[in-house]
Amino acid sequence: MKQSHELSFDDDFDGEGRPVLITRAAPAYEEQHRARVRKYLTLMAFRIPALLLAALAYSLWGNGLISLAIILVSVPLPWMAVLIANDRPPRKAEEPRRYQHGAERVPLFPTAQRPALRPDEDASPQPDEDRPGGDVPG
Repeated sequence: MKQSHELSFDDDFDGEGRPVLITRAAPAYEEQHRARVRKYLTLMAFRIPALLLAALAYSLWGNGLISLAIILVSVPLPWMAVLIANDRPPRKAEEPRRYQHGAERVPLFPTAQRPALRPDEDASPQPDEDRPGGDVPG
């Protein structure tokens, strides 16, 4: 006699004799890849029929605007298919992050350290125009 409606070891099967899925594990990489390839192929499969439909519309109605509209709708399909196919599930909290905020940064183009300019301490004096004989050869 059961006391509650919770699953027990005897109740881990649905009405058809299949086990109940109780894990939250992510699907295998191969399964995710197959699903993404299927999405890509489905989107790309609309490209050729769209071009054929544009040609058929032009031959039936002789209106280039309808054909152009169909072609313009099919132009972003490869871009969208690639974006969707390359999408992956969001990262979990356990996955390592690559960016570290406090880490020392290495510059892309390192330069040598240059000392700051100092006042003219060791600069040679320039001839003054105010002194007699400064510009006049003597």
